[in-house]
Amino acid sequence: TQRGISDELLPLLFIDCFHRLFISEIYLQVVNRIPGISTHEVDPDTIFANNEMSLQDIEIYGFDYDYTLAFYSSHLHTLIFNIARDLLISNHRYPEGLRKYEYIPDFAVRGLHYDVQKALLMKIDAFHYIQLGTVYRGLHPVPDEEVIAMYEGCHVPLEIMSDFYGKSSHGHTMKQFMDIFSLPEMTLLLCVNDYFMKHNIDYEPVHLYKDVKETIRDVHVKGIMYRAVEADIDKYICYGEQSHAVLKKLSAHGKKMFLITNSPFDFVDRGMSYIVGKDWRDLFDVVIVQADKPGFFNDRRKPFRRVTDKGALLWDRIHRLEKGQIYKQGNLYEFLRLTGWRGSKVLYFGDHIYSDLADLTLKHGWRTGAIIPELRKEIKIMNTPEFVHMMSWLQALTGLIEQMQVHWDPASQAVVEEWIKERDAMRSQTKDIFNAQFGSLFRAYHNPTYFSRRLSRFADIYMASISCLLNYDLRHIFFPRRTPLQHESPYWLEYNPSGCSASSPAPKDQSRV
Repeated sequence: TQRGISDELLPLLFIDCFHRLFISEIYLQVVNRIPGISTHEVDPDTIFANNEMSLQDIEIYGFDYDYTLAFYSSHLHTLIFNIARDLLISNHRYPEGLRKYEYIPDFAVRGLHYDVQKALLMKIDAFHYIQLGTVYRGLHPVPDEEVIAMYEGCHVPLEIMSDFYGKSSHGHTMKQFMDIFSLPEMTLLLCVNDYFMKHNIDYEPVHLYKDVKETIRDVHVKGIMYRAVEADIDKYICYGEQSHAVLKKLSAHGKKMFLITNSPFDFVDRGMSYIVGKDWRDLFDVVIVQADKPGFFNDRRKPFRRVTDKGALLWDRIHRLEKGQIYKQGNLYEFLRLTGWRGSKVLYFGDHIYSDLADLTLKHGWRTGAIIPELRKEIKIMNTPEFVHMMSWLQALTGLIEQMQVHWDPASQAVVEEWIKERDAMRSQTKDIFNAQFGSLFRAYHNPTYFSRRLSRFADIYMASISCLLNYDLRHIFFPRRTPLQHESPYWLEYNPSGCSASSPAPKDQSRV
């Protein structure tokens, strides 16, 4: 007081000094833990389990084709975008100025939702909450205040969410983009919206969505993409030797294998001949093309039809599915009747969580494996010292806020508010490290994304590519890591953000993003 400091200010200065010392102590504890955490890097070639499963029980292996056995280079997305953009101009009379837009790699991520009526692309978490900062109209983010005003908060009601397969139908205004082929579609929607807004063109968002959807469908259905890939297969298909090695390994162990794909025979034959060789059909007991998944798993009416090597359709009734033959369409119920391949002895791999996996696990009891190529990139990011440091400090800061919030004096509350601001800033940084627009495929800040929750429900195991199977014996048992529920005591390897416990996380602790 003699030095001019008021009596009221002294407690505030004391608390501020205490706050800084406390923060410094916790910060040092976190920094000292980082070398130990960093030694537990996650192998990107790991297979992760949502449900316990033994490969020894699996007798039959099934595969999708696109992005499961055949992996494509980034050139394919550019091709799809360019063809669909030009079709909008030529077939739907969209402005010629759209030709100036090029595909933007890594702008969008899988699993996003698109509000058809509002023309907004966004990320939604497992609890139907919009992650603020990830809502885009055109190529620019929508301010948080505007998003909250439009949706009267951040929650998206169930009745306007997409249907079971992520589609916008029967009054649902949200469409979820779940497969890798949807990345060019999302980017095209954003680019056209951007053009209309820049040029002050009044337009109907529903019409735009339907037109883009139709052009993307035409790229596939009319064979435009298939012909382009077949003409320059070296440019578009990659990692073929790894898929071949997996198939050879399974064959050598006497496993039965089948292929069910929506792609046409000529396209699959060209790709599989490139990946495996001309005799690729010798590896499979059953091959089904143009299956029309997910309808294949539900519609009992479509019979199988045999396809000749030259693509001709035969009219004879199918009494058995023969090795070396090619079949078109059909349905799963007839497939089960003709093969007898039922229940948990079958493991099917695909990249589309809804169209490939959902019905198989919910209705038919097959085991399912999701192929998530984005995993490899995200795991490599999570293994970096920068990310480990950020997440460790973020967890410590969250713990500090949780402990200090019980103190309601003005000085303590000022400290807590400062920490909350720092936490918010760090959460945005951890989002941007994965993708500047939408963040991680698996996390909406601390919550799982809508995509992540579906993945955990419909896939017994998931991995970056089918080649991950090469790292495991075919008697291997996959165990999901037991993580404590919110009401359970963390008996095992849990880190207390206050620094009281120095237990290191399990080797794969950073893998469940």
